[in-house]
Amino acid sequence: MLRMCANRLVFMVVAGLLLLTFLFGLFHVIPGDPARLIAGDSAPEELVASIRNAYGLDLPLGVQYVAYMGKVLTGDFGVSNFSRQPVLSIVGPRLLNTAALAAWAMLFAMVVSLILGSISAMYWSGPLDKSVSIVSLIGICTPIFVTGIVAIYFFGVYLRWLPIGGMTTWRHYIMPVLILGFAQAAGFTRMVRACMIEALGRDFIVTARAKGVPQHTIVFKHALRNALLPIMTFFGLGLGSMLGGAAVAESIFNWPGLGRLMVDSILTRDLPLTQGCIFFFAMIFVLVNLVVDLLYRWVDPRLSHD
Repeated sequence: MLRMCANRLVFMVVAGLLLLTFLFGLFHVIPGDPARLIAGDSAPEELVASIRNAYGLDLPLGVQYVAYMGKVLTGDFGVSNFSRQPVLSIVGPRLLNTAALAAWAMLFAMVVSLILGSISAMYWSGPLDKSVSIVSLIGICTPIFVTGIVAIYFFGVYLRWLPIGGMTTWRHYIMPVLILGFAQAAGFTRMVRACMIEALGRDFIVTARAKGVPQHTIVFKHALRNALLPIMTFFGLGLGSMLGGAAVAESIFNWPGLGRLMVDSILTRDLPLTQGCIFFFAMIFVLVNLVVDLLYRWVDPRLSHD
């Protein structure tokens, strides 16, 4: 277990360095002069040259790369081109806001999909199974921005039950969490249903039924536990799409999160802030995969001896 954690931590460090190298190269080949972006289109050339000199943009690319990586390794991701604040001081609070939204949405998606997927497999090919399949397919095919706009109009404008933006009170969480969670629960439910149908056809389930074990015990205790490994893998991979959906949901509901910050920084060509946002998004994804691997060992202890 400790060896696996150490290997994954080394992988996180290597992946982070490679990602930073890729971002450094990417933002130096895209069109546009960073110094001109900071100074403004109408700024005189002398001001642009002074900004280029102050930021070291007139140095050779290799020297810029070494300086950039040296700052990042000490926790300095630079300052925003527009707010003039350190990138970490901007990203930190936004990261916590996105984590809160993603955690509640993921919890909602997991609970709903485990229940509906298991019930759908229990009554496979019946009316309830078909109803759950239709709802899940609608959720998969409907983009988040569509369901979000519909929810804002119906619950926020027409019925006036919920606020349509911000995150001041717990009521502000309801629509973003449900919309983002519903989009993930739709795909999760299909995966849980398929895994549970396969698990319910195994020999030990047939034996349990022959012994008279109650149906709900067979489904939610024996079959679900044996189907958890592929389900957990899908949950871990689903976090990537949830983080992408979080950027859309945050923009729709005016949620002050990391996804919305990244979209705004891309639109304004704030390169240091964009680099920081992408880096932390990637590290969250890698860290979640590490947690999923640890849960594998908890669900199936045999994997600890492999």
